Amino acid sequence: MPSPFASSAPLPQPPTTPDGAPPGDASPTVPASPTVPAQAASVEEQRASPAVGVPRAAAPAQLRYVRPCVTELRLSAFAAHLRARFSLGAVTLFVGASGSGKSSALRAYEALARLGGGAPLGEVFADPVACVPQGARPDAQRRRGFRIGCTADGPGGPVRLDVAVQAEPELRIVGERLSAGGLVLLETALRDPGRRSVQAAWHTGGPSPVTRAPLPDDRLGTALLPLRVAGKTDGQRQVLAAAEQMVVALRSVFACDPQPDWMGAPVPIGTGRLLAGCDNLADVLWRTREECGRRHAQLVAALAAGSGGSARPAGPVVDLRAEPLTDGTVRALLHRADGTRTELARLGYGELRYVALALVLLTGPGVLDVDPAGEVPAAMQTLTLLADGLDRGLDATQHAELLRLAVRMAERGHIRCVGAVSDGSFAARTDGVTVVHLGS
Repeated sequence: MPSPFASSAPLPQPPTTPDGAPPGDASPTVPASPTVPAQAASVEEQRASPAVGVPRAAAPAQLRYVRPCVTELRLSAFAAHLRARFSLGAVTLFVGASGSGKSSALRAYEALARLGGGAPLGEVFADPVACVPQGARPDAQRRRGFRIGCTADGPGGPVRLDVAVQAEPELRIVGERLSAGGLVLLETALRDPGRRSVQAAWHTGGPSPVTRAPLPDDRLGTALLPLRVAGKTDGQRQVLAAAEQMVVALRSVFACDPQPDWMGAPVPIGTGRLLAGCDNLADVLWRTREECGRRHAQLVAALAAGSGGSARPAGPVVDLRAEPLTDGTVRALLHRADGTRTELARLGYGELRYVALALVLLTGPGVLDVDPAGEVPAAMQTLTLLADGLDRGLDATQHAELLRLAVRMAERGHIRCVGAVSDGSFAARTDGVTVVHLGS
């Protein structure tokens, strides 16, 4: 089977398709959007080519981050995206009308994060055919697929990961490439379609420059490298460092979509780790208010700013508390200046989403239901909030305050935010926000 990637790297390469794409990943009759730069043919061209949403004249020099984080998302062929590259800042918002590809961009990011955490391919892509670009025609073996990738910056400089996935007739990874500094550190290719494995080759250095071995075709090879590479040579240590940087950057992602219909109800006292739907918000508040008074005070201040302050008849928000009930559950109450206590269940849809998103921005991996790299100190990791419909249900005040809070927390270096919004006007007026316009 052809390799899904063209390469000029020193690792031996099998034959490639003309554009380096996985079999049938895009129809040759479907032109790329003229506003999206074509994928560069080399590392040097990729660095010189501006990412979507960043003017060429304003593109900054490569930055070095102490904490690994994803700084570019590439959708070479995924859903509505072809040859798309998106530069990601500390706070990045995808802006566009319905159907412009905002949600699919975040879905690809989340998929990479889950693969980086070791999740099997079938769990990550429940409906893989929906990820195949529209109009993509199958090849002679009825194969179609898609390609996604990203760049993680960190102590070792930028590290690139590109993955080719076959969606039909069987879901499997057919190609993967991990590279840094122009050197391919890991490359896999599907050699025998009859076997549930890919042939992998990774950089070794020394007398044997390359090590080859089979890897499963339903897992990300980069996440498996620490189990397969001994780290005895400089080349092996280079591979391990790049893989660790990529995995740490991907695993520290919290995909959050608050569900107000469930957030206001009393919940059993449990682990105190916030779920993606935020339906156990009261349990988390029960824990965090006692553990970190300073962060809790910041949350209360954010709620006061986002709820209209003293303009409300009952006055500004002065506290948010969790109260245990006799049946073993706990409920959350909003306290106002005149002594009024309001159950969260009585708040509006947008108010509840604002409370949940503000809490996420002000907390960390120890409070969120994420699985960061345990072998890396928390001070060396950056949590990334991934929020589709970040502005859904929010009024103008809440939207603006939430963006300001995201920027303020991102400046401290411990959290990043990637969201999708339908209205980009607030982002354009907020310093520190990277805006990616889609569908224009």
